[in-house]
Amino acid sequence: MKKTGRLTIPSERDYLAETKKLMEIWGADAIRDSDGTKLDEALKQLEAKIYTTYFVARNHNDFVEKHMDEVQQIYLLSERGLSDGAGKVTINLLEGFFAEQILPNYDDDPKKYWEVRDRTSGEVIDTDQWKVNQETNDVYLTDVKPFHEYTVSFLAYMIWDPTQMYNHITNDWGDIPHDIPFDVRKPHSQKYMMDYLVQWLEDNPDTDVVRFTTFFYHFTLFFNQLGKEKFVDWFGYGSTVSVATLEAFEAEYGYALTPEDFVDEGYYNSSFRVPSQSYLDYIEFIQKFVCKEAGKLVAQVHKSGKEAMMFLGDNWIGTEPYGDHFHEIGMDAVVGSVGNGTTLRLISEIPHVKYTEGRFLPYFFPDVFYEGNDPTVEAKENWLTARRAILRKPVDRIGYGGYLSLANQFPKFVDYVGKVADEFRELYDNIDQSKPYTGLTVGILNAWGKLRSWQTHMVAHALWYRQIYSYNGVLEALSGQKVEVVFLNFDDLKDGVPQDIDVLINAGDEATAFSGGAHWQDVKLIEIITQWVHNGGGFIGVGDPSAYQQNGRYFQLASILGVEKERGFTLSTDKYFNKETDDHFITANSGDIQFGEGKKNIYALSEATQILRIEEDSVQLATHDFGQGRGVYFSGLPYTPANSALFLRALFYAAGKEKELYQWYSENPSVEVHAYPEVGKYAVVNNHDQPEEALVYLNNDQKEIVHLAPGEIIWRDYHE
Repeated sequence: MKKTGRLTIPSERDYLAETKKLMEIWGADAIRDSDGTKLDEALKQLEAKIYTTYFVARNHNDFVEKHMDEVQQIYLLSERGLSDGAGKVTINLLEGFFAEQILPNYDDDPKKYWEVRDRTSGEVIDTDQWKVNQETNDVYLTDVKPFHEYTVSFLAYMIWDPTQMYNHITNDWGDIPHDIPFDVRKPHSQKYMMDYLVQWLEDNPDTDVVRFTTFFYHFTLFFNQLGKEKFVDWFGYGSTVSVATLEAFEAEYGYALTPEDFVDEGYYNSSFRVPSQSYLDYIEFIQKFVCKEAGKLVAQVHKSGKEAMMFLGDNWIGTEPYGDHFHEIGMDAVVGSVGNGTTLRLISEIPHVKYTEGRFLPYFFPDVFYEGNDPTVEAKENWLTARRAILRKPVDRIGYGGYLSLANQFPKFVDYVGKVADEFRELYDNIDQSKPYTGLTVGILNAWGKLRSWQTHMVAHALWYRQIYSYNGVLEALSGQKVEVVFLNFDDLKDGVPQDIDVLINAGDEATAFSGGAHWQDVKLIEIITQWVHNGGGFIGVGDPSAYQQNGRYFQLASILGVEKERGFTLSTDKYFNKETDDHFITANSGDIQFGEGKKNIYALSEATQILRIEEDSVQLATHDFGQGRGVYFSGLPYTPANSALFLRALFYAAGKEKELYQWYSENPSVEVHAYPEVGKYAVVNNHDQPEEALVYLNNDQKEIVHLAPGEIIWRDYHE
């Protein structure tokens, strides 16, 4: 008998018969609307759980158009203007911005809340030296330093919600009104927010799950004059600001924030920046407000007898699920977009909810579902990539979004989704919420720590960037491996490395939050890690680990890693150690190792460093014994099955647990083994869309040859 359930699919008005058919084929037990679609009454009467998208602070133009002073705001940085020889410069605020999205805020005194800065010297310009023309949106500077560059940091209203804007343009929605987001910190908006929900709950009795998309503030996303993305930071708090917010922050924290605290020299506090204390304070401040107010809405949903679900995206700022205040909201569930194994774990590990749901790709939009394209290709890649992470910690449900009528035009895709749904249900039932076998505990050390668990090196939620794919491979590898992963910030080590950690990992470019930047000035930090490794711990550095120039070192943990980076200061020091080690535990059966962008000018400090790969006289992979512990260096680690297998070997080697590697292990990088001692089962999984043969190691020194069809999982029982 076919199993059903654990699957949510989208539908749309006047699509009843087709929806019923696809629900049967796929075994779906829940249907949802999407941005741009609605469920009619006939659909709501189906024997299915009904999810209804609910926008708290957008899609309410009838209200907000009467209260335009309560529109959400953002601090923006103008283009740079060069002063002439007479010390004059004119800066147009909207140059480089999309005028349909933003509008300078002249309601709150620009002289008090804006800032003009000399970007050549860094000085703030006196307000007497500039004036604003509201008609033309120009700022005129006089009596400034000739041939210096100047910028204006200004408050602007966000008059078009960025997600609706993207969907509007992608789907050519034409005359559909632009959603104007309002700020629930403001009095009229806060009252409207609660009153509207109470009435809405009464008017929607057939809704079982209120799918908040999300709550109040969108991640930082604004567009250029062409309607293309100008700046996007999935973690950005830029759209949370207002004069009321600034005043409330000062009252609570005892100091005032400045425009520069938000525009951050034009970097807008990107998550790659080492966060300032003021920005960390502001994040905490916003989270407390958002979680408290969101909790009131969720309580109202529960009072009506419905469940509350949060979409991990769009207006999710302040609800960070690994933050200290998320539990205060009282959410029943979180749903998020699954781009790879890392984002799957980001969703599945979320605490304080009853269940999690992953929305798989592709989204049923015309940018993928068009004549001549095969959406099955993306669907298959998405599933096989995420599945290895599901085998470590599954989400409780899966789903899709968009226009069901588009997907239904592709029979091959319809068939494949049915197979995915069946396999997910089988996988979930076999695991039965039990914990998989783990052989190590590793700690990811960066400036963000637990707050950004499973979220390092992201710009826009799993999108590929040349500068970071060499680091994304670390978490992507770990997402499906037999290791426990803990996320630590530098304060977490102030009293020592936690006792359960076998290996510390520091991965990132120099000066970024992920390498650590100025945190490596801390002598105590260096002492703690050095002693810990010397006493038997393992340290793996990727890219520019512990990078900070001081005291004759760039890598502050160079003595552990056995390598250093040439920055021009030691060119006069000869370097003799460049011979590769022929045979090593880490590189055994390694195949093609890829280092991505890698690093140049990395050299070994002595003959004690074992160089495992060197390219163009630059060390790419090395290991070094340090006391009773070990250091391992990678110049980069993009995700490939071979790299993932290599990294797993490096983890067990760094921990000094080489023998333990051969417990639930495959010698074929495309095949992995997952064991579940609590239920006495194990799975051998082919992560490749081709047939594979593998020598796999089970428990108690047992091993066997396994043959797997493309993408196959073999489930077996075992006894200790």
